[in-house]
Amino acid sequence: QVQLVESGGGLVQAGGSLRLSCAASGTIYRVNAMGWYRQAPGKQRELVARITRSIDTNYADSVKGRFTISRDNAKNTVYLQMNSLKPEDTAVYYCNADYYIVYGSRPKDAWGQGTLVTVSS
Repeated sequence: QVQLVESGGGLVQAGGSLRLSCAASGTIYRVNAMGWYRQAPGKQRELVARITRSIDTNYADSVKGRFTISRDNAKNTVYLQMNSLKPEDTAVYYCNADYYIVYGSRPKDAWGQGTLVTVSS
């Protein structure tokens, strides 16, 4: 079983910055793509940013130029640097990872428990 443990959420004023971290642990052969999603109250969960093992990235249009996703493959950890935060960024942020338990196995999908980011105006 793989666990994703997130940290770094909190309360920040508009225009401020936060950095989220998510570390994968457990029975892992390899972690492939990792990403961050968010869910605001009354809304569906949406993709924020995603990064492949080869460091290809994609971002939601709403965060381009403000958020940066990165990862440390040796630590199976993904980060999300969030700058110029806006009140509309307020949400629970979830980490996601696609991983393999052993070589040749089918990929699996794991989610973190979520970390709350609140941006005050």
